[in-house]
Amino acid sequence: MGSFSSVSAAARRLEGKVALITGGASGIGESTARIFSKHGAKVVIADIQDALSHSICKELNPQSSSFVHCDFGTKHAARVMIPARKGSIITTASTSSIIGGGATHGYTSSKHGVVGLMRNTAVELGQFGIRVNCVSPYAIATPLLKDFLKQLDTNKISNVFSSLKGEVLKPEDVAEAALYLGSDESKYVSGHNLVIDGGFTILNTGFCLFPQS
Repeated sequence: MGSFSSVSAAARRLEGKVALITGGASGIGESTARIFSKHGAKVVIADIQDALSHSICKELNPQSSSFVHCDFGTKHAARVMIPARKGSIITTASTSSIIGGGATHGYTSSKHGVVGLMRNTAVELGQFGIRVNCVSPYAIATPLLKDFLKQLDTNKISNVFSSLKGEVLKPEDVAEAALYLGSDESKYVSGHNLVIDGGFTILNTGFCLFPQS
């Protein structure tokens, strides 16, 4: 509740929007849920981690946050947005979507696929006023990545994977990028793969924003 009120009503960039955040219980998804809530969106966390999701909802504004046990996709968001003739779909890919050699063949191929899907659906759904974009972050020391690289601590992970001297990429940074793509400030941005820092990420999270009825 306290964090929710830290952004004045006039400054809230997602006022009047509903955000469905898949993977919203941890990592990038959790950070996005928190910042979207601060900026006035009604947040729905879609995840399979029930206890953690309920806990986060309690920390957010109770009147504008909820949880549903599931793992949604672009096609389900589009079905709701098409009748409304408006909406923003944001998927998380990776910098492995634009380079080779940063991850396994399967991971790299899947991230290229995410960007391809984004571009196709941006064209398909643009006629309905729906925008589709990607965020592609570099490696981030999320719980999933740290578990994958148990031999490295957070600082070492950042030192190994950071491409900007003096900067450490955090989930909150990706959430800020998603905030831009979900707000009306990016109302003419669609079909774009926004690369953040350069490298690869492990956690794949999706963001869907709906206009309130």
